[in-house]
Amino acid sequence: RALYIHSPHLQSLPDLRLEPATFSLTIRYGLFEKQLTLLEEAEGGFDQFTRSYKGYGVQRMPDNSLVFKEWAPAAEALFLTGDFNGWDNFSHPYSKKDFGKWELHIPPKEDKTPAVAHNSKLKVVVHTSAGERLYRISPWAKYVTRHEKSVIYDWVHWDPPQPYIHKHPRPQKPRSLRIYESHVGIASPEGKVASYSNFTHNVLPRIKDLGYNCIQLMAIMEHAYYASFGYQVTSFFAASSRYGTPEELKELIDVAHSLGIIVLLDVVHSHASKNTEDGLNSFDGSDSCFFHSGPRGEHSLWDSRLFNYSGWEVLRFLLSNLRWWMEEYRFDGFRFDGVTSMLYHHHGIGSGFSGDYTEYFGLHVDEDSLLYLMLANHILHTLYQDCITIAEDVSGMPTLCRPVQEGGLGFDYRLAMAIPDKWIQILKEFKDEDWNMGNIVYTMTNRRYGEKCIAYAESHDQALVGDKTLAFWLMDKDMYTNMSALIPMNSVIDRGIQLHKMIRLLTHGLGGEGYLNFMGEQLQLIQNAAAHGNNESYHYARRQFNLIDLDHLRYRQLYAFDRDMNRTEDKYGWLATPPAYISAKHEGDKVIVFERANVIFIFNFHPTNSYSNYRVAVGPPGKYKIKLDSDEIQYGGHGRLDHNTEFFTEPMEFNNLPNSILVNKLYYLWQNKDLHN
Repeated sequence: RALYIHSPHLQSLPDLRLEPATFSLTIRYGLFEKQLTLLEEAEGGFDQFTRSYKGYGVQRMPDNSLVFKEWAPAAEALFLTGDFNGWDNFSHPYSKKDFGKWELHIPPKEDKTPAVAHNSKLKVVVHTSAGERLYRISPWAKYVTRHEKSVIYDWVHWDPPQPYIHKHPRPQKPRSLRIYESHVGIASPEGKVASYSNFTHNVLPRIKDLGYNCIQLMAIMEHAYYASFGYQVTSFFAASSRYGTPEELKELIDVAHSLGIIVLLDVVHSHASKNTEDGLNSFDGSDSCFFHSGPRGEHSLWDSRLFNYSGWEVLRFLLSNLRWWMEEYRFDGFRFDGVTSMLYHHHGIGSGFSGDYTEYFGLHVDEDSLLYLMLANHILHTLYQDCITIAEDVSGMPTLCRPVQEGGLGFDYRLAMAIPDKWIQILKEFKDEDWNMGNIVYTMTNRRYGEKCIAYAESHDQALVGDKTLAFWLMDKDMYTNMSALIPMNSVIDRGIQLHKMIRLLTHGLGGEGYLNFMGEQLQLIQNAAAHGNNESYHYARRQFNLIDLDHLRYRQLYAFDRDMNRTEDKYGWLATPPAYISAKHEGDKVIVFERANVIFIFNFHPTNSYSNYRVAVGPPGKYKIKLDSDEIQYGGHGRLDHNTEFFTEPMEFNNLPNSILVNKLYYLWQNKDLHN
């Protein structure tokens, strides 16, 4: 039968181009409401449904008996084996239940302690209809480890006698989101995999000092292959053991909360590793289970498995996974990875996304995935008022960050992925004098009205995945030999430092409603690569935070600029205001001027020209003073501006604003003029 449920909120869509898609959005919302009804009827509502981590995997009862529960619809029999029974493959069989579920009850030992001890190893033994005997890790395993000489991870029962107790409440959602994207394993100058404890004690204080109010942690969900940077997940409920224990991650988040910093998890629900012995793939011996069978269940570029989002138990698993990280570890939200792949049956492969709205609606859209994302966002925002969700989508899907009630997917933010690509393109392909101010401004401001964006000049994609950071595009090998503050800057370093600061400030002020920086990139510390991609060497898989503490190196100057840029935003709050009004993007002068949150931003990108008495349009009349100057000596600049100067508006209309001021000096970008690209 046809399903058509009208949502009154659809009339409030901010984009008139969506009018032809109103029927599709209405159907989508109707399917969402139907799913909520089914959850209510079958599971008692989504609150209970998303707490399934309290029933699946292994649970200790009040009397210390243990209950094991799995979903393995294609299995013929299930057994539990491990240290507790001398690895007997047949002594502890599961009982078959309805709908492909299996259960096993193990009473406590005679001394009333649990039969399976904390930190002991386990395996699920799966017997298939083809007569195979498979050894598997529970999909709900909370902790897995790998012996140094092994390539396979082991399921370790985690039930510490003194679990970590969170001491600090979650901070309130910040009005302006300034995100420090981080990878725990490379957060140390040492050539090794760094720890949760190192991050807690050595990195968190730096993040606080820098003025970031949010940390986005990548590579936390357990992944067998370190060089995948966490994007080939093998155990979805397990925090990666290569950095330490679950309790140490809980402490990290708790300490961050005590500093007023919220923590987001980079969650990967778009696909899963193909690993079988220590992953989800073929858990019950079939080609499907959690995934689509056949070609639809495989991602051809990522060589990974794709979830069947229409499956009831798959929804249970994924939605409970989100709830687990929120409840058990007290994360404050999620950055959803690979959303483009989820949205379309073609997964974005070979699609350029011109912006034509026919690309966003039709049979090529995976409605099952969309429904899952709507459910995820609705549940998270209903249960956790301050929860933040961010979508990584390159396609520009409209309504991605609109409320579910409008037929939207319900995300709070989307990543402005075109901005870092634009900066890399400019540095690769254009001489300084050929930079197009209008094109830069267009890229910074080209976002959907009413859908908030996270702007960033670069992220882990530049630092980790085969590209170079902005600093290396700007300065390359000179960074190793000419960053001393005890000697005059050569032309390469001078140009690089000045452009690096201006690129970041322009992105911060103009590019979105949130700002993101990947760990260490604001300091130009060092190019990264994962150990497995460098013959098992961790030399490049690290962050040299120690360089910041050396007064004679210019990294300290870049640290100071990044800190004061964030602190200035914290004072004036431009990220929390509507998009900027751009009053100038002068191609000949290479000048960009815009106003946001009553702050006037003025950029002179010209490599050789300075300007005197340069007229700048402003809105509110009054007196203006310099609040942040990239040319200050403490930031590696040349100190050419007098900060005691006061600028008074004149009631002279200019560039469509009622007032204007004269800026007495607008200096060219860098001091050394002998550089030619």
